[in-house]
Amino acid sequence: MKKHFILIIEDDAWLAEQQQRVLTKAGYKVIISPHPIDAIKVIDTTHPDVIVLDVLLTGSTAFALLHELQSYVDTGSIPIILCTNLASELSLEDLVPYGVRRILDKTTMLPDDVVVAVRSIL
Repeated sequence: MKKHFILIIEDDAWLAEQQQRVLTKAGYKVIISPHPIDAIKVIDTTHPDVIVLDVLLTGSTAFALLHELQSYVDTGSIPIILCTNLASELSLEDLVPYGVRRILDKTTMLPDDVVVAVRSIL
C-alpha cells in the first residue's frame, strides 16, 4: 500500500513539528517547509498528495503560493488544507477554486484534527 506524502508549509517550527509527529504516527510521509519558495522546490520534486498550509508566512502569504500552484496542471490538483489563525475570516466556498478542501482554525484545533482533515481528503 502506498504511503501518502504530506507537505506542511508552516513557519512556526513547534506547530510544524507537532503536525509532523501526528501525521507520521498516522502512517504518512511528511516533509516540513517553513517558506513558500522552499516549498515550491519540494512540490516540484516530490508532488505531495496533500499540502497543509499556513496562511500568514514569514515574508509572504499562502495566497501567492495558491495562485502559483493553480497556474500549473500538475500542481493545481493537489488538495490544500489551510491551517490558520484567520479561519473565521475565510470562506471555504471562495477558496475551493484554489484547491482548498478544508480550513482548520489554529486557535481551536486539536493535534489530531490535521489527521482527520487529511483522511477526509484522501
